[in-house]
Amino acid sequence: MNLHEQSAPLSMDQLIGAAVRHILRHRDFDRFLDWVQQTLPAVADPDDELAAEDLRRLGVLLAVAIWRLLPRPEHGFRPMPVPRLVDAAPCPCGSGARYGDCCGPDQQAFELPADLVWEALLEALSDAQLRRALQARVVPGPLLARVADRWLEADHPGRVPALLEPLFAGDLRRLDARYEPALDALCDAYDALDHHKKKPAFLRRVAEESCAPLKSAAWQRLSTQSMDEGDFDTAFEAFRLAQRHGPDNPGTALLEITLLAAQHRDDHARARALFWQHKLRRAGQADSPVLLFLEQVRVDPQEALVESQLAFMDPLLLRLREWVADMAGRPLPPLDAAASLHHLEQRWRALYPVGKPLSTQLTVAGLDMAWQDDAWLRLLEQQPQAADSLDVLDDVATAIYGHPESSLPWVARVLYRPLLERAMALIRHSLTGSGSGPMPLCWQDAQHRATLRLLFRLYLQYAEAAEQAQAAAVLELLLELNPADNHGVRAELMNHYLRRHEDEKALALARQFPADRLADLAYGEVLALYRLGREERAARALRDAVGRLPQIPRFLLRKRIKRPARADGRPSPGLDDQSAGTGDQPPGTEDQAWLYRQAMRDVWEEEPGLLAWMKRQTA
Repeated sequence: MNLHEQSAPLSMDQLIGAAVRHILRHRDFDRFLDWVQQTLPAVADPDDELAAEDLRRLGVLLAVAIWRLLPRPEHGFRPMPVPRLVDAAPCPCGSGARYGDCCGPDQQAFELPADLVWEALLEALSDAQLRRALQARVVPGPLLARVADRWLEADHPGRVPALLEPLFAGDLRRLDARYEPALDALCDAYDALDHHKKKPAFLRRVAEESCAPLKSAAWQRLSTQSMDEGDFDTAFEAFRLAQRHGPDNPGTALLEITLLAAQHRDDHARARALFWQHKLRRAGQADSPVLLFLEQVRVDPQEALVESQLAFMDPLLLRLREWVADMAGRPLPPLDAAASLHHLEQRWRALYPVGKPLSTQLTVAGLDMAWQDDAWLRLLEQQPQAADSLDVLDDVATAIYGHPESSLPWVARVLYRPLLERAMALIRHSLTGSGSGPMPLCWQDAQHRATLRLLFRLYLQYAEAAEQAQAAAVLELLLELNPADNHGVRAELMNHYLRRHEDEKALALARQFPADRLADLAYGEVLALYRLGREERAARALRDAVGRLPQIPRFLLRKRIKRPARADGRPSPGLDDQSAGTGDQPPGTEDQAWLYRQAMRDVWEEEPGLLAWMKRQTA
């Protein structure tokens, strides 16, 4: 079908793209001009009511401008002159007048951006022609991003750094906003190549040395990276820098809404959406597609975030989203439903291609296999009662956790968390029905491990969302069901109690684990006793704690202390993660003492006289 036969109106970009392809195929100006004259009505705005003569004159201006601008592969990527177009020749518009007296003067004032023609050419070139253009170094620098995007789509990310890194070599102040797509493409290539150190180093250099628009783009990327890592304080700081350098950048609006929605701050997200709507309109961006997104945010931030990413999402995740939505409205099963689920769980085991995680791990090797075959998902869709099985929910949670897009905020909010809360509801339902309260679950039983793993996952979700009361409630239940504490959650629960001044609960927890080798328990008991005014018992507890873990007082008492170093003088690995439990390090080591200081020194410091008392007791 010819373009002028299409019912849908063409954009100017589409017309130029089609025009470039026509020239490359036919290389004849007269034929090309005739094609433009036939196609132009599909582009012209019907409200303009242009006369046929005006359309013909516009066709000449457009055809000549494109022909003169187009770099020709067969001519060393140089444009070619229009044949036989001189002032004395009849004007090709068909008026009968001389070209110099008709369309010629208007042609001098009629200009098209050269980049528009180059963009269309890059889309039309074959791989061989594209290689020749790159070797000749004729492609405009900002448009190298289009080449990089083409290679990324073809799954050739390894080619991109060699293409784009030279753009960012040397003085970055020579680059302007047109190079932002190149920055994005280079970062996408680094991600695909797992260049996790190279990418942030590159972004920080751009953020420090380039023009304002590129600085804003770099800070946006750094903010997103911190958000993916769960470091929202750093993410918001990077966002504020992105906003400083790009106050009217729609991308900054999207970033702030994403940050707020990821932290479940939906009311704040709605308010900021209204702010950004007014701001972008005042900045002359009333037609920006971001405004529609912001309107959706004001209704439902979480749903707006999902809808904005639909085109890029794994279709299996979208199907799972529908199943989770249906699951949320499903009533809890009868208490005797376990027997009826047995056959369904056997079918599930036959279809789900991945095993269970080992011990307390949350992931398992080969999870990509789960997303290559939808047989297990079809079973979920066909059997709604699968949402009543903790064994099935455990596997689905593991699959979501290991999906490449699991770091996207909507995945946690819309898929992962509702599934875990369904599991919690099932667990509490079964405990209520038993009438005898929680009974310890044998860790060696694989089905019990599934239950405990689901609870531990839910705790992590609440903790990440800073929902401390809910997180503590899950930890308390987890310890009731698994008094041996295979997940090591007692340290986090102890610190939670102490931060909330629930000292009696802290003492009860310490008594549950006497002579514990975790600093949180040993020294948490000391802190709780001191607060309760039981100094003599606190002193005995402190002597006992020092006997087990002698490094802790030195790291708590000093206002400043260097973090531990290995024999080669470098910092010990893993010590930048201040949220890590002290149980992650061998007991009695300086690493453990450093982590406990990072986690709890502020609590010790705010208790009047406590550190001075400890200093006297340990002198």
